[in-house]
Amino acid sequence: MRVMTWNIHGAIECARWFELERVVNFISAIEPDIVALQEVDSRHLKDGRDVFTVLQESLGNHGIGAKSIIAEDGGYYGQMLISRWPIREVRVEDISYGEFEPRQAVSSCIETPQGPLRVVATHLGLSIKERREQVRALLRMAAEPARGVVLLGDFNDWFWPGSVRKVLCRELPGYSRHRTFPSLCPVFRLDRIFCRPADILVRCWTDVEARHISDHLPVMGELTLAQARILSQVHKLNVAPAS
Repeated sequence: MRVMTWNIHGAIECARWFELERVVNFISAIEPDIVALQEVDSRHLKDGRDVFTVLQESLGNHGIGAKSIIAEDGGYYGQMLISRWPIREVRVEDISYGEFEPRQAVSSCIETPQGPLRVVATHLGLSIKERREQVRALLRMAAEPARGVVLLGDFNDWFWPGSVRKVLCRELPGYSRHRTFPSLCPVFRLDRIFCRPADILVRCWTDVEARHISDHLPVMGELTLAQARILSQVHKLNVAPAS
């Protein structure tokens, strides 16, 4: 199965015009089964449509919108988790810190054909202390029982001193490491996929064709729960009492 995370920059292209259709077309061509989107912004859409609704109807059968900012004109800003398969046990948790910009995380269990998958999608803050506190909340969500766990989003983690990558890699040892920002000349690995167990992440990649659509490149990954199922069976055999 294929997962994807992308900060779409409000669907404002690097050339500064609004291009929701290009975002939808690009994602559709990737054919992700599960996609996490950050910086979803309905304030630029002036034709009466809701961006959150448009994205869900265009990209998946099921979707959760986490609207962290509500504008005076009724527009919304936040993130989305969209899935081809049913989304269960949904919880949108406020992980805002102090007086910084509101931040949220979407925790869910997605009923994939290979079994239930715990998925946590997020967009972390810009300060080091803020991200550290937010990662503690994310790891609590990721610790909930599941055969496989995926944590994905924009982690805004570019400065090595105080980086949250070390703890995330330790707890979720399968992870991507592509440079994604700025998209025209990527230097920083802001956008990530983290998994547990490590072997469920079969491969991951990015696509430079997105560089003219957003200031972030997307990250895609292919997962399988087959290895997680085998490990679970081995564990049961190892702990089974002797007859």
